Amino acid sequence: MRHSGLQQENCSIARTVAVLGERWTLVILREAFNRRRRFDDIQRDLGIARNILADRLQTLVAEGILERCAYQQRPERFEYRLTDKGRDLYPVLIALMQWGDRYTAGEAGPPVELIHEPCGEHTHPRLVCDHCGEPIDPRDMRPQPGPGLLAAAK
Repeated sequence: MRHSGLQQENCSIARTVAVLGERWTLVILREAFNRRRRFDDIQRDLGIARNILADRLQTLVAEGILERCAYQQRPERFEYRLTDKGRDLYPVLIALMQWGDRYTAGEAGPPVELIHEPCGEHTHPRLVCDHCGEPIDPRDMRPQPGPGLLAAAK
Protein backbone atom coordinates (compact mmCIF):
# COMPACT_ATOMS: atom_id res chain seq x y z
CA MET A 1 0.00 0.00 0.00
CA ARG A 2 1.40 3.36 -1.03
CA HIS A 3 0.92 6.49 1.01
CA SER A 4 -0.52 8.29 -2.02
CA GLY A 5 -2.75 10.61 0.01
CA LEU A 6 0.33 12.08 1.63
CA GLN A 7 1.78 13.06 -1.76
CA GLN A 8 -0.85 15.78 -2.04
CA GLU A 9 -0.11 17.36 1.34
CA ASN A 10 1.62 20.73 1.37
CA CYS A 11 4.16 19.38 3.85
CA SER A 12 7.67 18.20 3.02
CA ILE A 13 7.58 15.55 5.76
CA ALA A 14 4.29 14.09 4.52
CA ARG A 15 5.48 14.00 0.89
CA THR A 16 8.73 12.33 1.99
CA VAL A 17 6.83 9.69 3.97
CA ALA A 18 4.79 9.02 0.82
CA VAL A 19 8.05 7.95 -0.85
CA LEU A 20 10.02 6.42 2.05
CA GLY A 21 7.32 5.26 4.46
CA GLU A 22 7.01 1.65 3.36
CA ARG A 23 8.26 -0.88 5.90
CA TRP A 24 11.33 -2.09 3.98
CA THR A 25 12.39 1.07 2.16
CA LEU A 26 14.79 2.56 4.72
CA VAL A 27 16.39 -0.84 5.38
CA ILE A 28 16.96 -1.25 1.63
CA LEU A 29 18.55 2.19 1.60
CA ARG A 30 20.76 1.15 4.51
CA GLU A 31 21.98 -1.71 2.34
CA ALA A 32 22.71 0.72 -0.50
CA PHE A 33 24.72 2.95 1.85
CA ASN A 34 26.58 -0.18 3.00
CA ARG A 35 27.56 -0.72 -0.66
CA ARG A 36 25.26 -3.63 -1.34
CA ARG A 37 24.05 -3.07 -4.88
CA ARG A 38 22.89 -6.37 -6.32
CA PHE A 39 19.36 -7.68 -5.98
CA ASP A 40 20.39 -11.18 -4.85
CA ASP A 41 22.78 -9.83 -2.21
CA ILE A 42 20.17 -7.46 -0.79
CA GLN A 43 17.49 -10.16 -0.85
CA ARG A 44 19.76 -12.68 0.87
CA ASP A 45 20.97 -10.25 3.54
CA LEU A 46 17.50 -8.96 4.40
CA GLY A 47 15.48 -12.14 3.92
CA ILE A 48 12.86 -10.02 2.17
CA ALA A 49 10.46 -11.59 -0.33
CA ARG A 50 11.70 -11.12 -3.91
CA ASN A 51 8.48 -9.48 -5.08
CA ILE A 52 8.53 -6.95 -2.25
CA LEU A 53 12.19 -6.11 -2.87
CA ALA A 54 11.53 -5.73 -6.60
CA ASP A 55 8.62 -3.38 -5.87
CA ARG A 56 10.62 -1.25 -3.42
CA LEU A 57 13.60 -1.04 -5.76
CA GLN A 58 11.31 -0.08 -8.64
CA THR A 59 9.82 2.72 -6.52
CA LEU A 60 13.26 3.99 -5.47
CA VAL A 61 14.39 4.00 -9.11
CA ALA A 62 11.19 5.76 -10.24
CA GLU A 63 11.74 8.40 -7.55
CA GLY A 64 15.32 8.97 -8.70
CA ILE A 65 16.81 7.77 -5.39
CA LEU A 66 18.52 4.74 -6.94
CA GLU A 67 19.61 4.12 -10.50
CA ARG A 68 19.56 0.73 -12.16
CA CYS A 69 22.87 -0.03 -13.88
CA ALA A 70 23.72 -3.07 -15.97
CA TYR A 71 26.80 -4.93 -14.74
CA GLN A 72 26.49 -8.04 -16.91
CA GLN A 73 25.09 -8.60 -20.41
CA ARG A 74 24.49 -12.37 -20.70
CA PRO A 75 22.40 -12.96 -18.76
CA GLU A 76 21.48 -9.34 -18.27
CA ARG A 77 22.00 -8.34 -14.63
CA PHE A 78 21.61 -5.04 -12.87
CA GLU A 79 22.78 -3.36 -9.71
CA TYR A 80 21.27 -0.43 -7.86
CA ARG A 81 23.37 2.63 -7.11
CA LEU A 82 22.51 5.68 -5.06
CA THR A 83 21.98 8.88 -7.01
CA ASP A 84 22.74 12.34 -5.63
CA LYS A 85 19.12 12.43 -4.47
CA GLY A 86 19.65 9.10 -2.72
CA ARG A 87 22.93 10.14 -1.09
CA ASP A 88 21.13 13.20 0.29
CA LEU A 89 19.14 10.75 2.47
CA TYR A 90 22.27 9.79 4.44
CA PRO A 91 21.57 12.24 7.29
CA VAL A 92 18.09 10.73 7.64
CA LEU A 93 19.48 7.23 8.05
CA ILE A 94 22.20 8.44 10.43
CA ALA A 95 19.59 10.20 12.58
CA LEU A 96 17.51 7.00 12.73
CA MET A 97 20.59 4.94 13.55
CA GLN A 98 21.64 7.29 16.34
CA TRP A 99 18.14 7.27 17.82
CA GLY A 100 18.16 3.46 17.68
CA ASP A 101 21.63 3.34 19.25
CA ARG A 102 20.40 5.48 22.11
CA TYR A 103 17.05 3.83 22.76
CA THR A 104 17.13 0.29 21.34
CA ALA A 105 20.74 -0.95 21.30
CA GLY A 106 20.74 -2.56 24.73
CA GLU A 107 23.61 -3.04 27.14
CA ALA A 108 26.03 -4.44 24.56
CA GLY A 109 26.03 -1.14 22.71
CA PRO A 110 25.34 -0.14 19.13
CA PRO A 111 25.59 -2.83 16.45
CA VAL A 112 27.46 -0.51 14.05
CA GLU A 113 29.96 2.27 14.59
CA LEU A 114 30.89 4.85 11.99
CA ILE A 115 34.47 5.57 10.95
CA HIS A 116 35.23 8.79 9.10
CA GLU A 117 37.62 7.39 6.48
CA PRO A 118 39.58 10.62 5.78
CA CYS A 119 40.75 10.86 9.42
CA GLY A 120 40.24 7.23 10.49
CA GLU A 121 38.36 8.15 13.67
CA HIS A 122 35.04 6.96 15.12
CA THR A 123 32.43 9.64 14.59
CA HIS A 124 28.94 10.58 15.69
CA PRO A 125 27.69 12.94 12.96
CA ARG A 126 25.53 15.76 14.25
CA LEU A 127 23.10 18.31 12.93
CA VAL A 128 24.37 21.87 13.22
CA CYS A 129 23.13 25.31 12.23
CA ASP A 130 24.53 26.21 8.83
CA HIS A 131 25.00 29.83 9.97
CA CYS A 132 26.58 29.66 13.42
CA GLY A 133 27.74 26.02 13.57
CA GLU A 134 26.00 25.35 16.90
CA PRO A 135 24.35 21.93 17.40
CA ILE A 136 20.61 21.92 16.69
CA ASP A 137 18.30 21.42 19.64
CA PRO A 138 14.60 21.15 18.74
CA ARG A 139 13.76 23.47 21.63
CA ASP A 140 15.73 26.20 19.88
CA MET A 141 13.91 25.88 16.55
CA ARG A 142 10.84 27.80 15.40
CA PRO A 143 9.04 26.92 12.16
CA GLN A 144 7.63 29.74 10.09
CA PRO A 145 5.71 29.78 6.80
CA GLY A 146 7.94 29.22 3.77
CA PRO A 147 7.42 30.20 0.14
CA GLY A 148 5.67 26.91 -0.73
CA LEU A 149 3.08 27.35 2.00
CA LEU A 150 2.55 30.98 1.17
CA ALA A 151 2.14 30.21 -2.56
CA ALA A 152 -0.42 27.48 -1.80
CA ALA A 153 -2.43 29.89 0.35
CA LYS A 154 -3.02 32.23 -2.61
